[in-house]
Amino acid sequence: MSERTRSVIDYIIACVNDFSEAHGMSVVSAYDYLNAYGGVSFLERNYDIEHSYPIEETVLNLGLVCRGNGGTL
Repeated sequence: MSERTRSVIDYIIACVNDFSEAHGMSVVSAYDYLNAYGGVSFLERNYDIEHSYPIEETVLNLGLVCRGNGGTL
């Protein structure tokens, strides 16, 4: 596994954990929600930009992306 791939995976894990805390849900539920409504894909596609922002801003962005794709949180 490349260093970049490992960094992206670590970042996605951190974002899922913070998203779960922000919304009072389990990590598994948060991952399932983010995966279903495009949040995980968003993080993969936009890692280069998103990881330069504070993680709190990324959690907010994830909410916007997911709501735009039919999510309700």
